[in-house]
Amino acid sequence: MGSSEDAGAAAALDSLLRARRRAIGLTQSELAARAGIGVRTVRDLERGRASRPQRSTVELLANALGLTGADRQEFLTVARRQGGLAGGRPPTRALPAPAALIGRQREVADVADLLTTGHGVVTLVGLAGVGKSSLALAVTHHVADRFPGGVAGIVVGDVSTEPDVLAAVASVFGVRRSADLVARLADRPALLLVDAVERAPGPVAEALRWLAGAAPALRVLATGRHPIGLPSERVWPVGPLEVPPADTQADLTTVSAYPAVELFLARLRQVRREPPAGAELAALVNLVRRLGGLPLALELAAARGRVLDLNEILNRYGDRVLDLSGTPVSSEAVAVTLRDAVAASYRLLDPAERYALRRLSVFRNRWSVELAEALLTDEAQPGGRPAAGDPVPLLDRLLALGLVSARGTGAARFRLVDVVRDFALEQAAAAGELPTARRRHAVVLARLAARIAPKLAGAQLRAAVAGLDDVAMDLWAALAYAANDDPHTALCLASKLPRWWRFRGRDVPGRQWLRRLLDDPRTADADPAVRAWAKAGAAQLALEHGAGREELSSAEEALAEFQRLGNVTGELATRSLLCALWMTVGAYDEARHHGEAMLALATRTGRTRDMTVAQNNLTWHEIRVGDLAAARRRLAAVDRLAAQCGEDRLRALARANVAEVDRLDGRYADAERLGRQVIPVLEELGDPGHRRRVLTTIGLALAQLGRVAEAEDVVAELRATGTGRAEGGPGEEGACAWIEAHLALRRGDVATAAERFTVAAHAYAGRHDLRDVAEALVGLVATAGDRARRDRALDWLASVCREGGITLLPSERALLGPDARRVAVPRQRSSSESSDDRGGT
Repeated sequence: MGSSEDAGAAAALDSLLRARRRAIGLTQSELAARAGIGVRTVRDLERGRASRPQRSTVELLANALGLTGADRQEFLTVARRQGGLAGGRPPTRALPAPAALIGRQREVADVADLLTTGHGVVTLVGLAGVGKSSLALAVTHHVADRFPGGVAGIVVGDVSTEPDVLAAVASVFGVRRSADLVARLADRPALLLVDAVERAPGPVAEALRWLAGAAPALRVLATGRHPIGLPSERVWPVGPLEVPPADTQADLTTVSAYPAVELFLARLRQVRREPPAGAELAALVNLVRRLGGLPLALELAAARGRVLDLNEILNRYGDRVLDLSGTPVSSEAVAVTLRDAVAASYRLLDPAERYALRRLSVFRNRWSVELAEALLTDEAQPGGRPAAGDPVPLLDRLLALGLVSARGTGAARFRLVDVVRDFALEQAAAAGELPTARRRHAVVLARLAARIAPKLAGAQLRAAVAGLDDVAMDLWAALAYAANDDPHTALCLASKLPRWWRFRGRDVPGRQWLRRLLDDPRTADADPAVRAWAKAGAAQLALEHGAGREELSSAEEALAEFQRLGNVTGELATRSLLCALWMTVGAYDEARHHGEAMLALATRTGRTRDMTVAQNNLTWHEIRVGDLAAARRRLAAVDRLAAQCGEDRLRALARANVAEVDRLDGRYADAERLGRQVIPVLEELGDPGHRRRVLTTIGLALAQLGRVAEAEDVVAELRATGTGRAEGGPGEEGACAWIEAHLALRRGDVATAAERFTVAAHAYAGRHDLRDVAEALVGLVATAGDRARRDRALDWLASVCREGGITLLPSERALLGPDARRVAVPRQRSSSESSDDRGGT
């Protein structure tokens, strides 16, 4: 640290300059323009960051301030006490008090540990405006008491030479010549802060090499846009601040816990008094995400808050953040715009690295080393060599420069800093590279989906879903681009995603994509197997939102194609699908036929998982004909087979179905207990459709047990989970009305019960599971207030039972009393009468 006299002079000069400037009503920019010097110089002098101004600079400032006589002499005397540096010798820092640091507390502690555990040189590297200097200053103050030899700092100048740097170091450590540093730093550890090494990297490197030999106890903390290149150097990339997740929907207090939001709000408070209103909260989250958590970008955007509200800032600058410019409230940056800041780091890359960065810019979110290598591979070259060589050194270089961030320990942990991605996309577009890069991106994502898709129907389901979740934004982006530019690749990609779309509640948009691509004339000559999988996928997704009838022919076409190709996997998957689809049109015998054919084929080919699925599908038919004992036998087989093939999801579905059978059998406590056990498994697996069904089972069981408050909680949860799901709305309303009807019965409110049973029956009508409609109608008949209403309900119930081939349970017939004869249906075949079923178990 500089001498006490120097520190006092620095404090006197910064306050004196600020007071004189304000006395004549000038801004820093206006004073700099009048003096003919840079505004950065004025800013640093007023902050105490440049403790040795050049004599010419002081004279220019005195003239610009209009100082004469005693006032001029005072100003020159104070400046002279700080001395002067000739030529390009860098000014020294008096180490001013650090500004309040947001979101960097862990980094301060980690960097401090590096400095005090033997690392001779630690370099903080990152983009301009990321906060390197602020972090370095906070660290030096944090560790000052651990360096009895003193803590001092210098700022590197643009034309500094090695002697300049060493002379500045000597000055701040209180000796006349660099040779005297040997004795000065010999006995006690000291710390030197070297700021902005990128201004003169060669001279700084040579000076630090000399210091390492002359003063081994000296520790150096440096900041720059790139590493110094010393053998003993430890590079610490400084990344942007953490931003809230994209789907964050919370109050201001919650989102303020994220460092990027906290910094933005702190800077916003300096230009407007009012905190963000509720209508600005979504814009706040989107804005800090779009700015990528870069402190300079956050400060520049917050400064616009004097004129614009947050929605207006987002609308005006959200798509062109690189154009943000101005003087931030608190930043090390010297760039006029964010584009300048990124360009400075981009120029540090060699041509091959720049090309790779432009290619990587097409990734929308996080990516892995494997994906980066695949994207950078030029298949036109012999052997498909990566265009930029081994990606590991490249990624190491980009990480070291702060252009890429890495979070977490998963494979997909790399991400271009947002403003870097924007800049690189601009450069790729200018070079005419974007179409090729985006086409390659779509191919890479399609191949990734093809590798993961088979695991979406097995024991590796959770890992497979998570693997696609990691690249979700890129999957959508690749699909959107390829649909127009390369529809064959788009169809290949989309055909692998239906199960993932289904698990993530994206069945409607997923089906829309598949239908658009299948109907595109350009895909008519696509691989028949790909088209078959796409047709099956469209039908699967249609079934999920109650539109299975519309895609029944697609599934039948897919089955015929798979049989023609001898594709057993495709045939089994499509027969399972048709088992459910035929129920949507009331063709229950046809549905059962496909279930039994699937079971026979799976048994013949030794496919345990498909045997499990077939048994689970056929369970519904046993319930339909009122044979709960046969349903239990099938579900026991499902549980046993699922355990054999390690299928957690199928075991969960089997137990969910057992819970429903328990409820139908009047074993309400068992149904509620088992349903509660299954819910967390389905949540972990990401299966919202089956989770809602199990929740309905739990709610009905609770209502019939008289546990009113718990049942009402289930109704509230069902309504909450159904919000925004256009494809699931009627189902949720039917379930809620059904539960509420039983609750009304518990209260003795027969009229309300009848009204809610009616709502439930209408909500479920037209859906493939007519068993739910029948049960709701039984309740309606039992609560009908007059004979005419009861007769209408009985006629409807009889029609539903005939259409669905449904046999009422003994408990339901008891509720109907003598009227049960009016809804009798012919007895249907059960599992004990099917030889195919015995083979499957």
